[in-house]
Amino acid sequence: MIDTHAHLGDDAPEVLERARAAGVTRLVDIATTLAGARETIARADQYDGVYACLGIHPHEAATFDLAGLEELRALLAHPRVVAVGETGLDYFRDYAPADAQQRLFDAQLELAQATGKPVVIHTRAADDDTRERLLQHDGPVILHCFSSAPLLEPALERGWYISFAGNVTYKNAYDLRAAARRVPADLLLAETDSPYLAPQAVRGRRNEPAYVAHTYATLAEVRGVEVAELVAQIDANASAVFGL
Repeated sequence: MIDTHAHLGDDAPEVLERARAAGVTRLVDIATTLAGARETIARADQYDGVYACLGIHPHEAATFDLAGLEELRALLAHPRVVAVGETGLDYFRDYAPADAQQRLFDAQLELAQATGKPVVIHTRAADDDTRERLLQHDGPVILHCFSSAPLLEPALERGWYISFAGNVTYKNAYDLRAAARRVPADLLLAETDSPYLAPQAVRGRRNEPAYVAHTYATLAEVRGVEVAELVAQIDANASAVFGL
């Protein structure tokens, strides 16, 4: 299995050992700050099967100096870096003004287009502004931790990848499971977003890549396929979009 979106930390050796024991052989480690981008590359260099995705989270927009994007551009050239992100818009939390988030998002979309890398999108309570920008973007798009129903139709029309996290397993997540049934097989991804959003079976614990198996099981069930078939399909999808 592959976990297409995880946030590793100082305990990466132990977390990765448990992941491998659970059958997770590859994962994409996500940076949300410039300092985190350097650390993420270091982990990707150190551990087999770990790849880096580098971006500045919208929560950082209030204090991030856009001049720092030049360093991010340089870091994106590293051979273990497979995507730009996570980046996007988050109006749910009042951590950064909307206009600052929009400038940062626009700049990272430009970086993704310039480098030819897919862009990993974080969006919350910002569907209209996110949609407007993505419809103008020319390049692969991954809607991470999908929970934005208004983005489903444009995603299906434009061929964006849709990634489901542990919240698709929650008992009341009927809309998410309905969306998961509609995603074409070749555009489906699975993730943990660890250490957040532990699946229902382990809810209340700190999430980690080993638990992505629960998300695969739920997705296989709602789509009416065998888990092994889904694992192979998502592995192929991740290889295609990330160039693994």
